[in-house]
Amino acid sequence: MEGGNASPGPPLGPALGPLGVNVGAVVAKINEATKDFKGMKVPVEVEVDTDTKQFTVTLKTPTTSALIAKEAGVDKGSGAPGKEAKGNISFQSVIKIAKMKMNDTYAKSLKGVVKEVLGTCQSMGITVDSKPPKEVIKEVDRGLYDNLLREEVA
Repeated sequence: MEGGNASPGPPLGPALGPLGVNVGAVVAKINEATKDFKGMKVPVEVEVDTDTKQFTVTLKTPTTSALIAKEAGVDKGSGAPGKEAKGNISFQSVIKIAKMKMNDTYAKSLKGVVKEVLGTCQSMGITVDSKPPKEVIKEVDRGLYDNLLREEVA
């Protein structure tokens, strides 16, 4: 769903209507839960108990690329990553995104998730502190950001 823009039309209405649940109430709940993600695609899971007609709405974290695009203030990544930089974000933004994605990854540490986010920046053509993400990954590997990453984990 697009954050804050769920409607009773497809895909929600046709999927929920036959279950007998109040589609308007589901839409209102989704829009309330996703209002902070305006303009971003947010994975939403709706679970319906067909006996009681009760429902639960569970939000998943938006994709890493959507979070990066929002931080960089761009609509999408570069068509030619590595050759054309589409935007720039700070290393603090990378840490912020990594913390949001901690529960959606197999990485064992914040440092690992940071490297995943930097890899996505690379594929999108987004620089980090005006440097190519590959260079920042090497700096992370050399331990230049360990003080920030250690602080954040504790």
